[in-house]
Amino acid sequence: MQYVVRLCRSGQSPTAVPCGIEPWILRPTNEDDWDDWRVLRLEALAESPEAFSSTLSGWTGPGDTEQRWRARLRDVPYNVLVLRHGRPVGMVSATACSEGVELISMWVHPNTRGLGAGDALVGGVLTWASDRGATLVHLAVRAANRHAVELYERNGFEVVGPVGNPGDELAEQRMERRLT
Repeated sequence: MQYVVRLCRSGQSPTAVPCGIEPWILRPTNEDDWDDWRVLRLEALAESPEAFSSTLSGWTGPGDTEQRWRARLRDVPYNVLVLRHGRPVGMVSATACSEGVELISMWVHPNTRGLGAGDALVGGVLTWASDRGATLVHLAVRAANRHAVELYERNGFEVVGPVGNPGDELAEQRMERRLT
């Protein structure tokens, strides 16, 4: 199934072009969206702790402040929520680096996995990277997270090698996609 997503700039109303069953809306966020981002990010850290280097305990308690969430959204230049029926069900971020663009903080709610939300989020990062003239997008993913690896492979990423100690059960692998 194919999904068509129309990206919107921060401050504009999100729009989607229906194709197939589910239109996905990518909503760029800024620091004023900190509470929406916070709710979904804490849910992601609780539901899939093995998928992230950040921890739920690191972002709750004393670390759970409006100032910190605003800074996170201000300091990382691309932050997007994917909406289903007007409700956030996934998220992704990206940041420019010396090698191009790094895709980070990807998560889709379990009830929405396999329906195209992840593909829409990855597509948003690829578009953002291309719009900035990047020629490479890379990411780190846990090798044991087969569904995520398959998502990235389906979107043109290739495994290029391990990140850190390959013997570690939480070892990550680096994946890259060249942009033309």
